[in-house]
Amino acid sequence: MSDIQKNSTNNTATNYGALSTLVTVFFFWGFIAAGNSIFIPFCKHYFHLDQFQSQLIDFAFYTAYYIGALLLFAYGSFGGKDLVGKWGYKKSIILGLLFSAIGATAMIIAVNANTFAGMLVGLFIVALGFSLQQTAAQPFAISLGDPATGTSRVNLGGGINSFGTTIGPIVVALALFGTTAAVTDNQIAALSLKKVIVLYTCVGGLFVAAAALFHFAKKVPAGILTESTEKANKALFTLVIMTGLLIIMFAPVFNSYKTDVSNSTDAEKIAMNAYRMKWLLGALSVVLVGLLYSKISASKNADGWGAMKYPQLVLGMLAIFVYVGVEVAIGSNMGELLKLKTFGAKQASEATPYIAMYWGSLMIGRWTGAISAFNLSQKNKMMLQFIVPLFAFAVIIGVNTVAGYDMKALYYYIVCVLIQIIAFFISKDKPAKTLLIFGSLGVVSMIIGTQCNGTIGTYALLSGGLCCSIMWPCIFNLSIAGLGKYTTQGSAFLIMMILGGGIIPPIQGKLADVTGIQQSYWIPVVCFAYLSFFAIAVKGILKKQGINYDDASSGNSH
Repeated sequence: MSDIQKNSTNNTATNYGALSTLVTVFFFWGFIAAGNSIFIPFCKHYFHLDQFQSQLIDFAFYTAYYIGALLLFAYGSFGGKDLVGKWGYKKSIILGLLFSAIGATAMIIAVNANTFAGMLVGLFIVALGFSLQQTAAQPFAISLGDPATGTSRVNLGGGINSFGTTIGPIVVALALFGTTAAVTDNQIAALSLKKVIVLYTCVGGLFVAAAALFHFAKKVPAGILTESTEKANKALFTLVIMTGLLIIMFAPVFNSYKTDVSNSTDAEKIAMNAYRMKWLLGALSVVLVGLLYSKISASKNADGWGAMKYPQLVLGMLAIFVYVGVEVAIGSNMGELLKLKTFGAKQASEATPYIAMYWGSLMIGRWTGAISAFNLSQKNKMMLQFIVPLFAFAVIIGVNTVAGYDMKALYYYIVCVLIQIIAFFISKDKPAKTLLIFGSLGVVSMIIGTQCNGTIGTYALLSGGLCCSIMWPCIFNLSIAGLGKYTTQGSAFLIMMILGGGIIPPIQGKLADVTGIQQSYWIPVVCFAYLSFFAIAVKGILKKQGINYDDASSGNSH
């Protein structure tokens, strides 16, 4: 039996020493991601890209997660032993960090060579390293104590990640521009290549420093899984076919960026949007049909399906796909929504505080969800569940005020935070119940956002961040529950589905061209509805397997 399994079965006390080291990696993910807030607009200005071309950066990033996780699974399928399990969680995270450092080096080389394609390759390599890190880090956090409170430990990591994302833009702006004030388009356009090189030199250094921290941390267990895994040839074959079909679907969409529509007629622009939408919907269909086929086939004959023989995992893969998609889609389309007269006709600089609050909302929920990761009395826990989200809200207001943004219009957003606090008290740290409540709130808030304008509509759509904040750990924990030796393989499958961030947002964007940006938020309504369905379905599936996280004895259900 592995040292991780011993920890989770024989000793349910949380390994705080290992957990404190692990969450530093979550912080780096958030902090380093802040560099992209400068990098994307810089590339758009420097290489004279349009908005569609600039989104190739996000596409390269999310595709790398998918490819990286697929390669990890393929190795395990052919070799009969999971690679992350063979290396151990600790070594896998170290190697992932070093791989990301190589990607940062590649980006420096590309900047010197003045090539946008090279930068995309560098970013792809960075994200490949992230794929390995996250495949190991998520189940690692869950395993460092009672499985029933694993969601809280992942929430803790997510909260630290969100904090890194919150302070990152300010630190990056100070390093590149010598000021914490809001960065203008003119400043970004005038940014020299030398400073971009300095940025990614520091990023690479942070990756190496984090790897060293993990390597020398004696309290962090190796996390080696010694069990052999059965070959999953059917699952591999299905995923390879899906990958091939996705390439076919994506190729026309991203090849179309060569077509200059700046001087085209409205009819020609509509035709191009319809062309791109057709292929994007095709990519979505590939994922939906592929996962549905896998679930049905595995239920008839589980041989050769590996971790995908567990229905909770297959449904969870689609849930992660939808969750990442809706989280990114709401935020990515927010700036365009706020340009509407009915939403204040805000310019980019005026919209920034609202977008900052959306991403900050993720931090509010994750900080609150992390409270259960600590051994506290029920009284103290309830008190902190009220205080922490309000404190997190104050931090977001304060940090962005220091950065030079006017946050007065968002003071009353605290009402939405109070509703989230009530939802937390009702959910009582039960993953399935929590996911159902927040998924339902997501449906309601998005519908309100599509029907109401002004402050009410804005707050409703912003609160999508509060709803999303707690979902990742709930989905992850429920999806890998009961997988045993297939845990890291299942984790790789889930990380693979981060691909949703590269498919759902552009679908909403294309829908906005047809129906208008406000009505395009019916896409998030559908996404939240599925996540609510998953919460109900997975609870029943796990009960049939003798696993019930909603019971007080859930820690023994594994």
